[in-house]
Amino acid sequence: MKLIRFGEAGRERPGLQLPDGRRIDASGFGSDYDEAFFAGDGIDRLRTWEERSAANAPIVPSGARLGPPIARPSKIVCIGLNYRDHAAESGMNIPTEPVIFLKATTSIAGSSDPVVIPRGATKVDYEVELAVVIGRRASYVQPEDAAAHVAGYVLFNDFSERAFQLERAGQWVKGKSSDTFAPIGPFVATPPEIPNPQALRIWLTVNGDSRQDSTTANMIFDVPTLVSYVSQFMTLMPGDVISTGTPAGVGLGMKPAPVFLKAGDVVAYGIDGLGDTCQKVVDSA
Repeated sequence: MKLIRFGEAGRERPGLQLPDGRRIDASGFGSDYDEAFFAGDGIDRLRTWEERSAANAPIVPSGARLGPPIARPSKIVCIGLNYRDHAAESGMNIPTEPVIFLKATTSIAGSSDPVVIPRGATKVDYEVELAVVIGRRASYVQPEDAAAHVAGYVLFNDFSERAFQLERAGQWVKGKSSDTFAPIGPFVATPPEIPNPQALRIWLTVNGDSRQDSTTANMIFDVPTLVSYVSQFMTLMPGDVISTGTPAGVGLGMKPAPVFLKAGDVVAYGIDGLGDTCQKVVDSA
């Protein structure tokens, strides 16, 4: 299944994207895609509802905004330097353990919403990533058991403000958490849709120019390892997101000098099986 949420920001309704590409309103199912949904066998119940009711469900209007396909999670956990080529372009050593940082949940946005340059920003950057949605409470999970805790996979972009992140005192989270810096979607694909998350093409362009083009096979730490590792340090709740890192090609690593985003730029990106999207960069109000 492919889970979507649609409608104006803050008032999204649940829906489904069917195999033929049609999008239907799943409000009749009676639950949003939130922590309670994932914790309470929501995927199985939604599958049953789809089999019984999809044929008669309202069609989502073609121009409807797609919001984040999950309601605000308890946390967004990001993995840094998880592609060898990205670590190299950043001038950093290959990590011996996953690098973890958090991203504020207020940064979540719809997959096609504008990316807003925050006040005082000078170095806004992009990072297309594969993200994992947690389906069951996970604490001290072993890698071989990690798959049972995954509800699905989703396209994610870890937008960053590099000056805030690297040149201001403190941790990376300051450069990662501005409003609109965590666009997610267009849909969450359940595991049967993505049988091998380590064999997906991942790409990004800026104004039509290719910047990132790689495969999740190049990740240093795979999905089961990451779910297990993060769960050793914090309890992962149903609906939480783990974003698994980005390949080479970010603006910070461009030669001979970094190239950052500016108002008017158009960032397009996608992952095999998880769709694609396009966002415009705009100045803050």
